[in-house]
Amino acid sequence: MSLTQRSAVVRRLIVSPGAAPQEPAPAVATAAGVSAVLRAFGRSPRDLPARTVVLLGTAAADPGIGPEHEGFAVRTSSTPGRALRAAHRELHTADADFALVAGFGEPDAQTITVYAVKRAAEAVAEGDTVIGLLDLDDGPADEDTAPPLRPLRTGPSGTDPDRHRLLLWSGRTADEEQEVRGALLPLLSGVHRESFPVLPTTTPTGTAPGPVRGAAVTVSALASRAVHQARTSDASHPRPVALLFPGQGSQHAGMAAGLYRRDPVFTAAVDAALSHMGEEASRIRADWLDPARAAIGIDDVRRAQPLLFAVDYALGCLVLSWGVRPTAFLGHSAGELVAAVFAGVVSLKDAAHMVQARVREAVKIPAGGMLAVAAGEEQLLPYLTQDVGIAAVNANQQVMLAGSKEPLAEVAARLKADGHTVVTVPATSPFHSPAMAPASDAVETAYRGIPLREPKRPLYSGYTGTLMRPDEARSPRFWARQITDTVYFRKALDELLAADDVLLVEAGPRQTLTAFARRHRSVRLGAGAVTPLLPARTGTPEADRQSVLTAAARIWTEGHDLDLAAVSRLWTWSEPDPSDPSESRAPRARAEVQPA
Repeated sequence: MSLTQRSAVVRRLIVSPGAAPQEPAPAVATAAGVSAVLRAFGRSPRDLPARTVVLLGTAAADPGIGPEHEGFAVRTSSTPGRALRAAHRELHTADADFALVAGFGEPDAQTITVYAVKRAAEAVAEGDTVIGLLDLDDGPADEDTAPPLRPLRTGPSGTDPDRHRLLLWSGRTADEEQEVRGALLPLLSGVHRESFPVLPTTTPTGTAPGPVRGAAVTVSALASRAVHQARTSDASHPRPVALLFPGQGSQHAGMAAGLYRRDPVFTAAVDAALSHMGEEASRIRADWLDPARAAIGIDDVRRAQPLLFAVDYALGCLVLSWGVRPTAFLGHSAGELVAAVFAGVVSLKDAAHMVQARVREAVKIPAGGMLAVAAGEEQLLPYLTQDVGIAAVNANQQVMLAGSKEPLAEVAARLKADGHTVVTVPATSPFHSPAMAPASDAVETAYRGIPLREPKRPLYSGYTGTLMRPDEARSPRFWARQITDTVYFRKALDELLAADDVLLVEAGPRQTLTAFARRHRSVRLGAGAVTPLLPARTGTPEADRQSVLTAAARIWTEGHDLDLAAVSRLWTWSEPDPSDPSESRAPRARAEVQPA
C-alpha cells in the first residue's frame, strides 16, 4: 500500500483528565477528558488544524458529550482499536486533516492514551517524527483490537559515487578555517571513489560550526579542486530566510523531477499534494515524470497549476526538513496558495481543492495568454483594451499583460511596432485579466465552504503588496479575485525587503522570481540576497539535485545550521522506481512502505 493511503501516528501520550474514578471500572469519557485530549500535546486547541476530529475509544461515555466540543467534531467508538480504525477512515475519506484518538481507560482506568494521527505522506512531508504506520492490512481481524504500528521505512540508502554531494567546513577564525581546509584536501585526494559519498558532511566533526564557513557541491573526481577554490564567508550575523513561490509561467516540462524518488521529504510532499486531486492525480504525475508521452502539455492550465502547486509545496517542505525556519512567505499568483499553506491559512487538502476549482473554471474561459513586456506600468496603460489588462508588475521595467487570444495578439503587435520588447509567457489561460471574471465568481462560491484562518506566520500578498491582513486571509472573495486581479509582486517584495535584511530562497522552477529579486535595489546593494533552488532551465535530473545542494550550501554559508542527516539524503537516498525494469531486478531490498 502506498504512503498516501496510510495513516501515521506522530505522537502518543498518556494523560490524566483530572479527578480519578474511585472504583476500578473502565474510565468514563467526560467533557473534561475531551478537553484534556485537545491539550494533550501542550498546545492550545486554536493551534490545531481547522478540521481536527476527536475520536473517543471507550465503553462508557458521558451523555453530555455532544458531536462537537470546543469547536471540534467528536465521535465515539466502543474501543480504542475501533477509534484508530475510524481515524484512518476520517483522514482518507472524510474531511478530517488531523485526528486525536483517545483510549479511555488505557493503560489503566485513571488515564487516557492519546494518539495524534495524520495522513502518512503529509506527516513525512511536514517533518513529523512518525512513531509508526497503522497496519490495517496484516493486523488482527478483530476490530476491537488496536491495529499494530509498522515502522516507517521510506526507502533504502545508496552510495552512488557519481552523484553530487555537499562538503561543509568551518573555523572560529579565518586562520582556523584555512587549517581545516588544509587538512581536508589530502583526505579528498586520497579517498577511494566508492567511499566519497559516505564521508562526513561537515569538517571538523563533532564540534559546533564556526562563523567562518566554506562549502562545495562536487563529485568525487573534482572534490579537491572544488574545496581548494571555494570562497569563505563570515556567518556571524545570518540573515533570516524568506521563501518565494512562483506561479503560472514558471513551469517547464520535467521541472524538479530529478528530486522525485531521490529525497524522501520531496517525494512524500509531491505525493501528498497530488493525493488530494482525485482521479486526475495519477495522470498529472505520469505527464510530469514522462513529458515525452504526456497526454496534456505542461503549459495547459490543467497541468501547469496542479504541478506548480505540488512542486512549490514539496520544495518548501524540503527546505524546512533541513531545519530552516523561514520568517516570511511570498507567493506569485498561484504561488500565493502555497505560501498560504505554510503560513497556516489553509490546509494542504483545501489548498489543493482551491487549485482544482481554479483549473475547473479556467478551462471554461476562451483561450488566452500572457505577455511579458520590458516597460513600466504607466507606459502600458494606453495599450490596454476591455479584454486585456495588467496581469503583474514584477519589477520596474517588467510588466505582464493578459487577455483573450485575439485581443492579446493585437496588443502584442502594437507594442512590437512601437519598439517594445515583448515575450510570450507559457500560459493558455488569460489569468489576471477581465476575461477571467466568470471564473472568479464561480470559485468564490466553491471557496465559501473552505475553512480559512488568519496567518500564523508573516505572509506577504502580491495582490495587496503588503502583509496579508486576517480579514483578507479569511475572505473567500479575496482568494477568488486573484484570478482577475493584478499581481503587484514588486510592491510586495519592496515591503518584505524593507522589513528585514533577508535571504530570499525561491522554492520553484526556472528562477523567475530570483531574476526579479536580483534587480531590486536592496539586493543589488547587498542589503538582501537571493538564491534559487532549481536550475534556470530544463536540465538533467542530476542538475536538479546539484542546484538544490548549491542552495543548501548558500544557506549554510549564510550562517544557518542545517540538519545534516536530512541534507545528505540527496546523495545517499533513493526510492526504487516501480516502473523501471532495471530497478525491479536490482538486488537491494525494496522499501517496506513506498510512496505512490
